[in-house]
Amino acid sequence: MADREIPKLSASQSRWGKLLKRIWHERGTVVGGVIAIFFFTIGILGLLGITPYPIIEQHPLDRLSAPDSSYWLGTDQFGRDVLSRIMKGTANSLQVAVLTVTISTIIGTIIGTVAGYFGGKTDNIIMRTMDIIFAFPALLLALLIVTILGQGLYNTVLAISIVYTPIFARVARGQVISVKEMEFVMAARSLGGGHFFIIRRHIIPNILPVMIVQVTLALSWALITEAGLSFLGLGTQQPEPSLGLELSTNRALAEIAPWLILYPGLAIMLMVLAFNLLGDGLRDLLDPRGRGH
Repeated sequence: MADREIPKLSASQSRWGKLLKRIWHERGTVVGGVIAIFFFTIGILGLLGITPYPIIEQHPLDRLSAPDSSYWLGTDQFGRDVLSRIMKGTANSLQVAVLTVTISTIIGTIIGTVAGYFGGKTDNIIMRTMDIIFAFPALLLALLIVTILGQGLYNTVLAISIVYTPIFARVARGQVISVKEMEFVMAARSLGGGHFFIIRRHIIPNILPVMIVQVTLALSWALITEAGLSFLGLGTQQPEPSLGLELSTNRALAEIAPWLILYPGLAIMLMVLAFNLLGDGLRDLLDPRGRGH
């Protein structure tokens, strides 16, 4: 059986090597990757507290100062540095997005794999439950869960994770149903391979590329959902910043200090754009039939 697995491993390595080479020729994917790396760097700096000023430090004499050499993105109504708060806000928003997508990916992939591999009643029970959750609009369901559980970072993570788990479950199930009928899976089954071995060594590696595409797209959805919850006052709470909370707090000052909503909004837009470019580029790379569009 070991002899049969060696070519499979080599083929997998070759496929990933070719994928990495093709990524460099996809302009949109590279642009999205560069923007994403930039904001992750900003977020890490904000998380570590490496900001121009402490995020809660007030400068009363410089209230509502326009962007200048001292405050690159201006100050808010309390004299707090907008750049510093956007850096920490980016960290908080990305933290929520990454945690929620990680949880949703793991749970959704496990659920979808079990449903697709075993089929029958197991598939029906699992997927009908996922359909019930999926039937609710994402933001409204997240809003309901946060309202029940209470405000805060971890409740926001839990709420968004629940909302997006069915998407990963549906994608994983569809891929597993296709892969489990392939010859190498049947060969492994005929040679006495157990369910866990087949899923771990043959099913998961072959659905992984599609799940990676789904992860990049889901990051943009999670960012928008987190921003929406924070905007409504149910996500990150003051004095901690998040991009959605900055928009909500400063929206009344848009006319006299437009930079207070311009920069947080621009940060959300660019991050969503970056993850969408990455997702679209990877989808084209992994699905040659879609490259003609």
